[in-house]
Amino acid sequence: MENLENQNIEDQSSINFDKKEDQFQSRIEMIELRASLEKVKSEIAKVIVGQENMVEHLLAALLSNGHVLIEGVPGVAKTITAKLLAKTIDVGFSRIQFTPDLMPSDILGTSIFNVKNSEFEFKKGPIFSNFILIDEINRSPAKTQAALFEVMEERQITMDGVRYIMEEPFLVVATQNPIEHEGTYRLPEAQLDRFLFKINVGYPNLEQEIAIIKNQHESKREDKTEVVNKVITAQQLKNYQQLVKEIIVEAQLMEYIAKIIVNTRENQFLYLGASPRASLALLTASKSFAALRGRDFVTPEDIKEASYAVLRHRVIVSPEREMEGLTADEIIRQILEGIEIPR
Repeated sequence: MENLENQNIEDQSSINFDKKEDQFQSRIEMIELRASLEKVKSEIAKVIVGQENMVEHLLAALLSNGHVLIEGVPGVAKTITAKLLAKTIDVGFSRIQFTPDLMPSDILGTSIFNVKNSEFEFKKGPIFSNFILIDEINRSPAKTQAALFEVMEERQITMDGVRYIMEEPFLVVATQNPIEHEGTYRLPEAQLDRFLFKINVGYPNLEQEIAIIKNQHESKREDKTEVVNKVITAQQLKNYQQLVKEIIVEAQLMEYIAKIIVNTRENQFLYLGASPRASLALLTASKSFAALRGRDFVTPEDIKEASYAVLRHRVIVSPEREMEGLTADEIIRQILEGIEIPR
């Protein structure tokens, strides 16, 4: 009798596995999605050497329809990588250089009096595009940074009582320098929380440095971005974003995400933990990483991979631990190691 029960359990497990396999094989769209993103990577690789982590996270943000903050020292290809990514997608692109004298109207737009009809007309600012690159976002004062709150969260702008809906897809990629603080304005937590990811960009290794020098030496073009082609249309990107929403997440993995977020609030090394918005961001980002791997279901590895970029700007290390040199990434790693991985 016991053997019969065990056989039934094994048969049921086999049926469930076959169902998942059939479901995975039936997702032909996932193959197209992954192939398109590999083309994007190939186009960017024509110019950029290394920085695979940054490119992966930018693609995950695209699929998640979330904004990205890239932090790194000058000269590590933050801005050009974002520009190249925008060039591979057939959408509108706008670059805004943040400076200390930049006003909110310089970003959002302003009402101008039309002499011909004696009426005020709203002249749209550079934020009215699909892919927005904000260079050195911490160079502008708080009032200019605050102008982005509504458009980043609700994807709309309200001016003179009129609401303007942003055209989808809408993605903000911002850069900032972590080592230079003179003439900069620290982003408030409310602003940081609107970014899906914060990507830390480091220096290339020796082999990559050699490849960068060789590429520069052999290149005969003034504008390197000319070699990059558009490989995805706006409609394709919208379809991929919709497809990512349908990716399967098991109940135990949702509980795993919740445990990670709650642990940040109870962690003795953190002064501020992550909000429920972080839970939703981690869920969405995990689906995107699964899609990048060609899967229609999320694994614990997807969640762990997304955790650092989702959480590092949403938690604050306690002053005592910060003085000891402890970083947010190290605390996140400890949290992930201390929580049992669901099987």
